Amino acid sequence: MTLPLTGERTVPGIAEENYWFRRHEAAYLHLIGHCADAVVLEAGCGEGYGAQLIRTVARRVIALDYDELTSQHVSRAYPQLNVLRGNLATLPLRDASVDVVANLQVIEHLWDQEGFLAECLRVLRPGGRLIVTTPNRLTFSPGQDTPLNPFHTRELAPSELDEMLREAGFRVDELTGLRHGRRLDTLLNGQIINAQVEVALSGAPWPAELKEAVESVTVEDFDITPDDMDACLDLVAVAVRA
Repeated sequence: MTLPLTGERTVPGIAEENYWFRRHEAAYLHLIGHCADAVVLEAGCGEGYGAQLIRTVARRVIALDYDELTSQHVSRAYPQLNVLRGNLATLPLRDASVDVVANLQVIEHLWDQEGFLAECLRVLRPGGRLIVTTPNRLTFSPGQDTPLNPFHTRELAPSELDEMLREAGFRVDELTGLRHGRRLDTLLNGQIINAQVEVALSGAPWPAELKEAVESVTVEDFDITPDDMDACLDLVAVAVRA
């Protein structure tokens, strides 16, 4: 059973959602090496595909989500995962009990981001890693005081994420940005995001050219580099508990 699309999360196996799914998947694959042979908490696991991907290299993965329907789906779809239902504001784990906390495309949904980072610091073992991705406020909601996505409470610019992680007590080892590769920069004249947004807002049927373009997207269509961070699409960070 596939979870319904709500606009709050992406799910695999839906043609019209393929661009966003592959964009998220590219970040997981970039970060997965940090999870090798580790006990990993995915804080805000959503549909569960990311936690399952991490499970291919990790010793154990705890998939945590607040939503009851989501947690039930993850338990059924990915039986290799240890699924917990709980609030990210108070992680239901002991102090210093995990090696990695994964939080991909989630922190922008939280009301108390600083409180969540304090909880991550608490449950991580010394030397443990927090891996984070989040939309770049400068490109996701350009010129806006509040996020354009109604499910987001607060989006961050690169310098804001870096400062927040350091003030929470982490050492930032990596801060890079996900962006379109060369093919996506030319596909649909570089308007693949805007074209999808226009269709979603209008409720019109998907044009065949747009659907074909979106279905063609793979993880290789995205680059993750430290270059020109203010212009990237998503922020990708690795922070370490001292």
